[in-house]
Formats: sequence, C-alpha cells, structure tokens
Amino acid sequence: MSVPRFWRQQVQRYNLVGTHCKNCNEYYYPPRNTCPICRREGAIESYKFKGLGEVVSYTIIHTAAEGFEHQTPYVLGIVKLDEGPRLTSQIVADIDEVEIGTRVRPVFRKLGQSGDRGMIYYGTKFTPV
Repeated sequence: MSVPRFWRQQVQRYNLVGTHCKNCNEYYYPPRNTCPICRREGAIESYKFKGLGEVVSYTIIHTAAEGFEHQTPYVLGIVKLDEGPRLTSQIVADIDEVEIGTRVRPVFRKLGQSGDRGMIYYGTKFTPV
C-alpha cells in the first residue's frame, strides 16, 4: 500500500466511517459517493458505525499468508453490522469461541507492516461481546 493511499484511508480504517443514504435509508461500508439504489436522487452523508454486529460466516485460517504465520490458527469472518453492511475481518478470539451468530464489537489492532522496517498500520478487528 502506498503512503498517500494509507493516509487517505485513515478515517474509514480507524473509525468505521461509511456512508448513509437519507433517501432510501441504506448504509454502506466502505463509503460510497453515490447510492447504488437511488443513483442521482440519493442524499449521501458520512456515517460513523457503532461497530456492533454478528458473525454471519467464518473460517479458521491454519496456513496464513507471509508475515501472519505467527497468528495461526485465527478466525476470519464476515461480520454484519447492526446497521446492515457486511465486512470481512479477523475475529480476535480463541477459535472455539466463535460461531455463526456470535455478537461482536470492534477493537483497534495492528493489521500489518510494510516490510521489516516499514510503516506499521492499524485498523479495526472484532472480538466477541
């Protein structure tokens, strides 16, 4: 990830900021400039999600990508926020604590690092309530 792109995404990544269409009352994450339902008639506004939601699907990662080997096994899930949007995120918990329907809340954690001496970047993961 380039440094300029990293800094542009700070608000969304750290605060779960998306958008809300006042016309059709739909919520979007990541943020959108135009409502895909209302198109030009949509009235998009910035919206900070509470972050509470539930696991709708998950998998347990035993063989991780390079740089994440020390975290295995870990849970990667699809979280449906209470407001509606779904997002993919790591679930920070023991693998036997997570099942479909588990209520989760956001937590701020290290996501990765660019190279051995590169920039460390943080973001939102989820943990059981």
